[in-house]
Amino acid sequence: MKKKVAIITISLVIILSSLFAINKVYADTTKSDVINNQTESTLVELKEKELKQLEDYEEAYGSKSYGVTAYALHKVQVYSIPFCFIGIILGAVYQYVLGVRHIETKEKGLALMISFVTIAIICQVLPLVFTIVVKFGRE
Repeated sequence: MKKKVAIITISLVIILSSLFAINKVYADTTKSDVINNQTESTLVELKEKELKQLEDYEEAYGSKSYGVTAYALHKVQVYSIPFCFIGIILGAVYQYVLGVRHIETKEKGLALMISFVTIAIICQVLPLVFTIVVKFGRE
């Protein structure tokens, strides 16, 4: 059980760190066919949209640190949904397909499903709890 929890925690940390990782991409100006003007304008629009959303969070929470935290929790909330669905499906396959002949595989599937449902609930409720604590607890 400890091994499962460790694997889930490590995979969650890796996924979250990859979501918030900032990578610098250097483009060669001699190769104009790699990034054309339409792609560049789309990337600029996406960047401006995300910066505007981050500024809105900073404005709503009254602090840069609270705004960045709320923005990060919102991203975790959005991206945890497909991650947890995949985990629940994987657990169901272990329990109902592979676990027909082996009881330990069936138990593994149940543990996976319970773990991913718990992670999904935590990731969906955490932004609400943060908002309540920050908005109404700082009086």
